[in-house]
Formats: sequence, C-alpha cells, structure tokens
Amino acid sequence: MLTTTDTVSLTGPLGPDALRRAAGPLTVTVDEAARARLDRGRRLFRALRDGDGDGGTGSRPIYGATTGFGALVGYAGRPDEADQCDNTLAHLGAGQGPDLPHGIVRAALLVRTRSLAQGLSGVSAEIVERLAAMFATTFSPAVPRYGSVGASGDLVPLAYAAQALRGRGHAYADGRRMPAAEALAATGLRPLALDGRDALALVNGTSVTTAALALAHDAVRTAHRALTALTCLLADLLGCDPGFLDTGLLRAYGHPGAADTGARMRHHLAGTTPSGTRPLQEPYSIRCSPQLLGAAEDALRYVDAVVAADLAGVSDNPLFFPGAAGPEDLGQGRAVHGGNFFGQPAAFAADLLASVTAQLGNLAERQLDLLVDPARNGGLPPMLATEPGAQHGLQGVQLATTAFVAEIRRCATPAAMQSLPTNLHNQDVVPFGTQGALRAYDMAELLGLLCGSLALGLRQAVHVGARRPTAPRCAALLDALSAAIDPVDPDRPLDEDVRTAARLLATHAMP
Repeated sequence: MLTTTDTVSLTGPLGPDALRRAAGPLTVTVDEAARARLDRGRRLFRALRDGDGDGGTGSRPIYGATTGFGALVGYAGRPDEADQCDNTLAHLGAGQGPDLPHGIVRAALLVRTRSLAQGLSGVSAEIVERLAAMFATTFSPAVPRYGSVGASGDLVPLAYAAQALRGRGHAYADGRRMPAAEALAATGLRPLALDGRDALALVNGTSVTTAALALAHDAVRTAHRALTALTCLLADLLGCDPGFLDTGLLRAYGHPGAADTGARMRHHLAGTTPSGTRPLQEPYSIRCSPQLLGAAEDALRYVDAVVAADLAGVSDNPLFFPGAAGPEDLGQGRAVHGGNFFGQPAAFAADLLASVTAQLGNLAERQLDLLVDPARNGGLPPMLATEPGAQHGLQGVQLATTAFVAEIRRCATPAAMQSLPTNLHNQDVVPFGTQGALRAYDMAELLGLLCGSLALGLRQAVHVGARRPTAPRCAALLDALSAAIDPVDPDRPLDEDVRTAARLLATHAMP
C-alpha cells in the first residue's frame, strides 16, 4: 500500500477536484460520525429483515435482501447471504466494449463510497472502510464501457467493479491489467466478502454517471476559461476595439452570464490599445463572444448545481430510515423502496453540457479559421506559414480541428430523450444518463484539443507578423505559450504541440 498525504473525508462534501485526484493514490477517511451512521443503518436493516423493526409486526420483504432482482422481485431470493451476493452480481456480468478510463472508475467508486457512508443503505461499516482503503493503492477494476441504462443505477458497470473487489474478473494494478485476484494481492488488498444487501448497495446507484458527468463538466469549465482568455488574446493580436465588451451594452442584454463573462474579458484585456485599422464591427466569433461564452456560463451553472446535488445525495434502493424517536429507534424504522437510483437529473445535465461543448468547440474552430485566413487576419500569411507553399504552417492543424468539431457534433445528439423500455417493462422509462455523461467526457477531451489548436495558432501568428499583445495579461499568456512551444518554422508534426498547449491551458491562470 502506498503512502499519500492527499486526503478526502467521506463526511465532508465531494467536489470535482477530489474526483480528479481519485485517479491516483488517495487517503479516504471514515470518521467516527460516519461509522456511527453506518452501524445504525446496518442494525436497522437487520432488524427489519429479521422482523424486529416496523413495530414488531414481523419481517417484510426487503428488495435485494430477501427477493429476486428487477422484474423478478416477486420471487424469493437465495436464503444464504453469500449466495444472495452471487445472485446479485453474476447476472449483471453482461457489459461489453473497452474498459473505462481508470479515472472514471475510481471516481465512481469514490462517489459510491460516500453515498454508502451516509448510513441510509444498510451496509456494514467494514465494507465502507475496505472501499476507503482501496483508494490508497493503485487498484482499479476493469469495467466495460457499455451496458448501463442509468435507471436502476449503473448496475452493469458497478457489478464489474464489485466483482473485481471480490477478486473476480479483471483489474489494474500500477496500470497493468491482470486477473482481479492478482491485482488485489499486488496492492495489498483482501477480497471483499459481501452479503446480498452489501452487493446490491454497491451497484444500485448512478455513481458512474455522476463521476463521468462531474469530470466532464470540470474539463469543460476549464476549457471555457481557456477559451475566454484565448478570445481576448485573439482580439488583442488583431488590434480589435474592445467596445463589444462595454459594461452597459452587456447589462442591457439581460443575461447574468454574459455580464460576468464580459467583466472577466475586460479584466483580461485591460491596457489593450486598438490598432485603429479593424472594421467597425468584428466577425461574430469575436463581437458576439461575450454573449456566446456568457450563455455557456449560465448553462454551466445549471450543471454545477446538478453535479453538486448528485455528489451530496444518496443514490440507492431501498433506503433505511430510523424511527421518529431518533436514530436508535429501530422499532419504528422504515425500509423505503423508491427510485433514488434514477439518473434523470444527470442525463439532462449531460445533454446540456454536450450542447455547450459543441458550441464552444465551434467557436474555437471558427476563431482559428479566422486567424489562418489572410482575407480576415489583418494581412498575415495564409495558414500562418512562414513561407507559404514551401511551408504549410497550421494547415494540418486546421484540418484536424474540422474533424474534431464534426465528431463533437455527431456526439451531441441528446441521450436523455432516447428512453427504451426494458427489464420486462419494470424499467419502462430510462434516462440513459450514463451514455450522456460518458459521451460528454469524450467531447470535453476534444474541446481541450480545439483550445490547444487555437492557442498554437495564436502563438504562431506573432511569429509570422502579428503584433505583440498590448494588454499585460494577454502578453503573459502568449509568453507562457511561447516558452512551451517553438514556432512552426520549418514544418513539423504538430500533434504533440497541440497537446502541450492544451495541458498548459488547463493549468495556466485564467480570468
């Protein structure tokens, strides 16, 4: 087991930063308050299952503990607890496709662990503590991408994760794929032993959806900040008049995101000197940028709220609530069966995030197109080539950005409206939030590359004759890009340069 000083508490709120850090070794703490919640929830579950709760009226069916699953809930489950665990997990091993990225899988397990730690799922404290211990290692279950409809939680992908934690299936240790039992041994972990309630609680939540959405949203937020700064740098290099950012103009527009984005852009462009040679009205990719970026900001704030609620909430079924007399009142405790595993909020948010990503990507591509076009770039050479014809500058990069935008658009088809009935019509409506969130994660990566491509173009523009930025913050961004990336002179493959620029934008201070 590795030693790490990076710590996350299961009692405090989770945020996207913690989910990102979960990709590597992380200390996850289970404090006494969490253990007390878990112990109460476990005792209540056992009391209700054994007929000691609910006013002593006798045992009642508890989904997944005494019953079959899904459409087979009307049939009895297996009487042995270990067998009931197998009953839960074995039939869900139907996923297909490539393994999900480790970062998503471990983030999903962190979300799942925190949900269980709230004490409403009836799982044992030992299970949560063992899950927490996993994060201090490099262990990561091998989880196939396809198979979840996000309606009864992410059943199929989380079942693969649970099985790997039991030593079944496959997992990764130190980045190497191997049988899960070997990966557990290599990282100093013991296989989990689960009963039916523990097993069902591990899979009956939307934690893969939530994790993928949170990570995608975080990446799009980063790209949004980067594109805001790059737009300012473009305007400064071309010598644009910043009047399109006028405070009164954007206040009159009436949308808070536009007003706030305009303020950030004015801050970034403070000190700029217009060239006086630009047309009265700039192309929309510059003039309407605060309106576009501002609308994206308003939409991202909505996604902010959905992600925060999902990370703070409990996604499971059933939930176990103590009696009115307090947490120790097991006699009047309740097992409540419902639909807290239904990922509709995340599905809507993922579709909105996809739309935002598509338009931000379109803006970055259009700005690069403007920059390489001598008819619109203030007289710079075509494709920003040092010697057009003998060299080709950003021509290959622009072709690639066109492909990126086409791929983003293809992926932007809404998932949340694609409901299909399944599971003998037990799941007669499904949100498909898992597909939406994973697709948004992929799109966010392409958006980062589009921003990196634009940044590379801006760096090259100065090399072939554009003026130095006149705003100090724009100049600082250009200097950072110039220090990391050599001019394109002569031609060379630029794939790594685009990735370098994208990484720099993800870490460079933005307005």
